[in-house]
Amino acid sequence: MAQWERLRNLCDGKQQLHELYDSDAFPMDVRHYLSAWIEKQEWQRAARDHALAMVLFQILLENLDIQHSRFVQEESFLLQHNIRRYKQNFQEKYQDDPCALASTIQCYLNKEKEILDDEEMSGKVQHLRVEQEPMDMSSQQDLDRKITSLRNEMQRMEHTMICLEEQQDEFDFKYQIHKLEAVADEALKKDQVKVLQQLLTKLNNNKKSTLSELKKLLDRIEELISLLVNRELTDWQRRQQKSCIGAPDSICLDQLEKWFTCVAVCLFQVREFFSKLEELVEKVSYDNEPVKVQKPALERRADQLLKDLLQSSFVVESQPSMPPAKGPLVLRTNLQFSVKTRLLVKFPELNHSMKVDVSMDREAPRVKGYRRFNVLGSTSKALNMAESHSGGMVADFRHLTLKEQKSGVSGKVISDISLSVTEELHLIYFNTVFELKGFSVELQASSLPVVIISNSSQQQSAGASVLWFNMLSQNPKDVLFFANTPAAPWPQFGEMLSWQFLSATKRGLDAAHLEMIAHRLFGKQSNYDTCKVSWSKFNKESAPDTFYVWFDGILVLVKTFLEDLWREGLIMGFVSKGKEKSLLKKQQRGTFLLRFSESVIGGITFSWVEITITGEPDVKTVQPFTKVDLSQIPFHEIIRNFQILEADNVPENPLLYLYPNTPKDEAFGKYYTEKTGADSPYLKYIKTKLMFVSKENTLEAWSPMSTDMTQGEGLEPENGPCGEAADQNGLPDPLEAPAETYLLDPMLSGSPQEDELLAFIENPLLFDGTDILQDFNNGTGWNFLQQPPCGTHFPSEYSVNI
Repeated sequence: MAQWERLRNLCDGKQQLHELYDSDAFPMDVRHYLSAWIEKQEWQRAARDHALAMVLFQILLENLDIQHSRFVQEESFLLQHNIRRYKQNFQEKYQDDPCALASTIQCYLNKEKEILDDEEMSGKVQHLRVEQEPMDMSSQQDLDRKITSLRNEMQRMEHTMICLEEQQDEFDFKYQIHKLEAVADEALKKDQVKVLQQLLTKLNNNKKSTLSELKKLLDRIEELISLLVNRELTDWQRRQQKSCIGAPDSICLDQLEKWFTCVAVCLFQVREFFSKLEELVEKVSYDNEPVKVQKPALERRADQLLKDLLQSSFVVESQPSMPPAKGPLVLRTNLQFSVKTRLLVKFPELNHSMKVDVSMDREAPRVKGYRRFNVLGSTSKALNMAESHSGGMVADFRHLTLKEQKSGVSGKVISDISLSVTEELHLIYFNTVFELKGFSVELQASSLPVVIISNSSQQQSAGASVLWFNMLSQNPKDVLFFANTPAAPWPQFGEMLSWQFLSATKRGLDAAHLEMIAHRLFGKQSNYDTCKVSWSKFNKESAPDTFYVWFDGILVLVKTFLEDLWREGLIMGFVSKGKEKSLLKKQQRGTFLLRFSESVIGGITFSWVEITITGEPDVKTVQPFTKVDLSQIPFHEIIRNFQILEADNVPENPLLYLYPNTPKDEAFGKYYTEKTGADSPYLKYIKTKLMFVSKENTLEAWSPMSTDMTQGEGLEPENGPCGEAADQNGLPDPLEAPAETYLLDPMLSGSPQEDELLAFIENPLLFDGTDILQDFNNGTGWNFLQQPPCGTHFPSEYSVNI
């Protein structure tokens, strides 16, 4: 099956697909209508071959012309306009650089393949899904059976109405004949009247029976609507809430649309039955006619059920989001965002006839400082089936913006609640009118609460609010949720954290990761299930370096630089320093593991075990690497080229086995660059990256890149890094150096010692605390320390930042 067809048949991955094609870089319409041709071309080669790229570019334009001609014949005005616009955009953007277009298309094809791969991988994360899925499947099958049964009942009722009409026609015909005939024989006349009376009685009883069956039919429909609205739709809305914060739940609406549409069709058919009964009453009327008595109430009930169903069927399919942002529901003023509504009752005759209008906060809470906004852009759009690749009735708003009103909340403020900008929640409303076959009803849908920011510095805190609300709130319209913020039970909180990694990297957090995080939040506990995390602890305490800032910094680092290593399970990640040491001490020399820094925001480090001359294990740790480092050197290349200087001044890589016992090159080899040694493209960085390694009895990382020592994780400023008396810069006093310290001649110029010193600085990437150079006495002399402090400063000409 072609890749595009496979994508269209997906259910769980459709949201990702819509997000992928949420910009105009490569329109989904072009991908859809030219899918077969696109998938047959060599875009990867064309991205490097200008001649081939130009040929494909011209063929693409020709195909767009052909497609435009088809839409002209089909009188599809909107699609004609779109295709013509896409062609013009391609010509303006790629006429002089067709290779860029080829590269763009190849990128989209690769991302599509990732979506398909993710769908296949979804079976591997079943432990993260709700355990009641089999029950959900059973409930869906039960609903399917009920829907099938309702259709059968409708067919029987349709047959009953036909029989009832024929029966009344028979009575009416005989009655009219009886009136026209002049029967002299009284006995014969009485017999005819008796026959007519029997026919009328039978007709009356059948009408009563039909009305009774219609009542039962409405009972069945009401039960179905209750299941659809109160269970299935509510479950979908909750799944959508969780999917906005990374949950791997299905939010496909196709099945709900089938159910809603089927019930709506049945209700319109019931209304037709009532119309038919009304026609029968108008043709033949008699005393105590049951239709006249019972039909009005039944008709009102049917209309109310249809109204309830339709009002519930108008939903927000894709929540408001800014395409460049990490996730939905965080909007920024004056920046475009997109949102999509959908009507779950699909009647093709309503295509392009229902106009949807967008508005904001009609009844804003009267809270001090609460802001109000206007929606700008194309705020009115018709529901149509052209913008939905599943054929649903959607209105896809792609170019909306928000602008803050100059005046705040009008009227008297009735609450002393104080909310920060990122705790302030707003709703976006969508209104339309459903009109079909004489039935009209106003419909309204609203988005989940959005957080509206004015600058990028508020993005992270706004994201935290979105996580907290959608994790805990059962009321999707509670804009004052943060006025009295509930705490999160640890099991629910831990699951939410795992979703963040699962959605960003395709690998969630395991029990060991969550235990480390729980220990960080609550301290050592025998069981964390009864613990709760407060909103303040999550996003306010220790500001600006809150728990969420720390966690999100790690997530961004992994997503940007370490996704493959994390997904493969090569990064242990969330493990405390104490647990790290206890694990490594039991392993052979050279065993190392990778973990996230506990104090450096967005930092990752590694530790390894050495064996001392006394045979004791000695765990060493490097200063954490951040995005500044990893943007220039891939982490796997750092691990590959990592070196320390041994006693004989021979550089050696101490990293031999990834915990517990996987050879380093076996674990990371497939990520290495093909070039090694002097040909490595990273060598120019590796040679000049001077990094400090802490001993087991210290905490990690003293920076060698500044004149003053930088305090590492948990290091005490009163003492030197190894516990000696420190001078004002935090460095051990050279005069208090250990007795076994060896002094080098300050005048090194032209001496063998100078060559040795320069070779030392030139070659190793990293070094430990066994042989370290120490600058002192205002740069006039060098110490060669056998037992030095854990930190060192080099002269600026030998100290080069990445």
